[in-house]
Amino acid sequence: MKSKSDIHRDSKLAEIIISQPYIILMLEHFEVSLPVQDITISQICEKHHINEALFIAFTNLYCGKKGIPSLRLTADDAITITRFLATSHRYYLEQIYPEIMQLIEQMREQNKHHEMKLVSLFFTDYFKEVTTHLDYENQVFHPYVECLVTESKGATCKDNYIDYSVSQYQDHHDDIEMKLTDLKNLLIKYLPTYNDHIIRRKLLFLLSELEFDLKIHSEIEELILIPLAIDLENKDKTSRQ
Repeated sequence: MKSKSDIHRDSKLAEIIISQPYIILMLEHFEVSLPVQDITISQICEKHHINEALFIAFTNLYCGKKGIPSLRLTADDAITITRFLATSHRYYLEQIYPEIMQLIEQMREQNKHHEMKLVSLFFTDYFKEVTTHLDYENQVFHPYVECLVTESKGATCKDNYIDYSVSQYQDHHDDIEMKLTDLKNLLIKYLPTYNDHIIRRKLLFLLSELEFDLKIHSEIEELILIPLAIDLENKDKTSRQ
């Protein structure tokens, strides 16, 4: 018997969103827009051609549930995941990072002290690091995964990736959300206040939103995409023997 807190195919999206508003971000990354009326997970997945088990796994992550159950995923699910991640990258680069930077600059205008300048430099350097990380995924790893999917369907593209493997991505992969905790601690514990409490609150809320979504982003990569890509890679190697 399912408990009320369980998320399943007949769960209504609106009820999940009310209990966890960050589900709206997840839907946007799936390119699903509000309103959702009384639609269920099963119905939204059928409409947008998303694997129900995958959608439920993502929803559980966004609702704070730990771990991923054993998923029976296909090559097509890898494409769904890379598209989801690519959409999240656009959200980071085109929306929330510029919004955060704008608030930091507003704080700088009000606070000319040295510490505020350091905050601005810290976030600018961090943004460059994140951009490099996301560019690597967009330009190298995701195309490689999509190539593995192509190979699984009998076409050829692996010649473009003779010296590349999932293990190289694992070596390259890091948790880009960690430095946000340092910045939040600085704003909460140490940075002097000069009539900037409204901007500071807005900034902390945005940093928390970004930190939360980046954490889920990393979990999706580590717990779902990488194992699936390794499976596709192994099947490709077997088919070539």
